[in-house]
Amino acid sequence: MYDYIKGIITRVTPEYITIEANGIGFQVYTPNPYAFHMTDSVQQVFIHHHVREDAELLMGFLSLEQRELFRKLITVSGIGPKGALAILASGIPSQVISAIEQEDEKFLVQFPGVGKKTARQMILDLKGKLADLFTEVDMPEDGDSLFALAENDSLAEAMLALEALGYSARETAKVKKVLEQEDMTTEDYMKRALQLLLKQQ
Repeated sequence: MYDYIKGIITRVTPEYITIEANGIGFQVYTPNPYAFHMTDSVQQVFIHHHVREDAELLMGFLSLEQRELFRKLITVSGIGPKGALAILASGIPSQVISAIEQEDEKFLVQFPGVGKKTARQMILDLKGKLADLFTEVDMPEDGDSLFALAENDSLAEAMLALEALGYSARETAKVKKVLEQEDMTTEDYMKRALQLLLKQQ
């Protein structure tokens, strides 16, 4: 129904962004809301319109390739929109695709909500269907986690975003300790936290 929306980003939260186009504010869920920035410049967000019995949701992506990988992921039994967003936020797409092609279940189970059964299903359903489409995918690494706001607002926002993706308080507490000594933007905190979370597995 929608291909993309061009407008101005008016709000960024740990779970979604608001993009205003023609006087309408669209609430759009994204893998990493902090990859978007509130400016007066018109930005383009690629859209997936997800319809279910109790809601209609808009999912937004920085690139067409990112959206198409999302659409492939949600065809897998056991992976819903939230799970697919978490995989896109946590994993470098080329690594995710490589893991599926090489049947690397150990890598795939690192993502929130992905157990051995789901990892096997991903391989069964998607192997051989991604490599040609995404040979050189370059997407941002995003993440999200829910912590109470601390002195470092950027770090706190990143922690809030990680839990929104499904990471546990125990998992995010470990990386929070490591990152407390750093001074970065929210987006950079998220990227670094996700790198650390994947190494913990």
